[in-house]
Amino acid sequence: MRAFVDKHRDTLGVEPICKVLQIAPSGYRRHAAIRRDPGLRCARARRDETLLPDIRRVWETNLKVYGANKVWHQMNREGLTVARCTVERLMRHLGLQGVRRCKVVRTTVANPAAPCPQDRVNRHFKAERPNQLWVSDFTYVSTWQGWLYVAFVIDVFARRIVGWRVSSSMHFGTDGKRDSSHRLLKFCD
Repeated sequence: MRAFVDKHRDTLGVEPICKVLQIAPSGYRRHAAIRRDPGLRCARARRDETLLPDIRRVWETNLKVYGANKVWHQMNREGLTVARCTVERLMRHLGLQGVRRCKVVRTTVANPAAPCPQDRVNRHFKAERPNQLWVSDFTYVSTWQGWLYVAFVIDVFARRIVGWRVSSSMHFGTDGKRDSSHRLLKFCD
């Protein structure tokens, strides 16, 4: 918006443009004044400008593996007193992040073409007797041999699992193929 006001201020004026765009003229004027004299910026913006090179230096010196917490500790060891949340914010601004130890697992893969089941109970999960309403849930469990996916069927009245199924894939054999880990839906007694 500021670029638009800058471009058209000579022909239309600042106040009419700001009125149409629903921004305060004083905010635009403050922006213009700061652009002319960067010394008018707030103390936080001036401090951020001095911290950015130090944060990048510490991150690069440590082989680009340090996250915000370690960068913050290193800066404090060097005598640069700064809040951890400030380091997090500025690292996010710079697009810097540390190396994560664990493998990132994407558990949800949205498929807009897949049919979405209807909510037949309108999110009213109450039952007056056993076996009146069953709901299902799906989760994943990390094991030493990889991920296992578990689907549960729960009786709303009793709040107990009435059946489950475990698989090594998220699809539970819907593609017609079954692997050795597929089991029939087990029902509890």
